Amino acid sequence: MPPPEHGFVHLADEVRLEGWRISFLRAQFEAPDGTHFSRDVIRHPGAVAVVPVTDQDTVLLVRQYRGPVDRELLEIPAGTRDVEGEAPQTTARRELEEEVGVRAGSMEPLGTMLNSPGFCDQETLLYLARQLEPVEAQRHSEEERYIEVVEVPLDAVSSMVASGELVDAQTVLGLLLARDALRAGA
Repeated sequence: MPPPEHGFVHLADEVRLEGWRISFLRAQFEAPDGTHFSRDVIRHPGAVAVVPVTDQDTVLLVRQYRGPVDRELLEIPAGTRDVEGEAPQTTARRELEEEVGVRAGSMEPLGTMLNSPGFCDQETLLYLARQLEPVEAQRHSEEERYIEVVEVPLDAVSSMVASGELVDAQTVLGLLLARDALRAGA
């Protein structure tokens, strides 16, 4: 196998801790000049995030408590790809129904993001959901039980980002991509 174009080589991983969804490990690398170095790395199964847009050009966001930052955040619905073999779009549809209580008649890919590539391999697939119809929400985790669904105008996204009301990266990116896709007639 030829070396990667960037010249860095991933040599080995030593698992330090296996968690429910993630693994913490020490990864060994070789730089282009032959120097060896290690980094602490989080392995994650990946995630999906959905921008549900109503026929009135509003977005359904969720306000939920996030323990790692010890506060409530306003976010687009999202979830870990934790069901073995489940297609990402199926995961996105399931998360939308579970968290927000709506089913999408249309689900279109918006893009992919790396959440924190400096230490984690988590990749999130972003979707635009339209043609929404209500269903019963099926919230499972402790945080999800207390979710509040918040409807905001899509045109308010820029001011909400500027004011600091929206700070979650996948939410900001998803909303901006959805807004641009809708303006372009997607």
